[in-house]
Amino acid sequence: MNYNNKFFRSIANSENGETSIETVFEYKQKNNILTSTYSGGQIICGHLIGLVDGDGKIEMSYHQINKSGEIMTGNCNSTPEIMPSGKIRLHESWQWTSGDKSIGKSVLEEI
Repeated sequence: MNYNNKFFRSIANSENGETSIETVFEYKQKNNILTSTYSGGQIICGHLIGLVDGDGKIEMSYHQINKSGEIMTGNCNSTPEIMPSGKIRLHESWQWTSGDKSIGKSVLEEI
């Protein structure tokens, strides 16, 4: 699975997360290395970097600056689902490595 030049939108998130329907991610992939820039909603600017395995699962780290002016960091594992439309839905489990270090779940959909 290759995520290069794909755009995703957050459609669901745990209460302790910062992404929302307004958050858009632009993914780039070269070989198994994934990068993304994202923003929208409570996030002014965010970046992620990760590795994609043979099944399309992503292991990543991220950092972002929110509207409160805080730098937030975390780790995330994403599992892809191919929807009937052929678009990708990512089911994510994540944990903050800053702030309260809480865990959460989110869902992104390709747009």
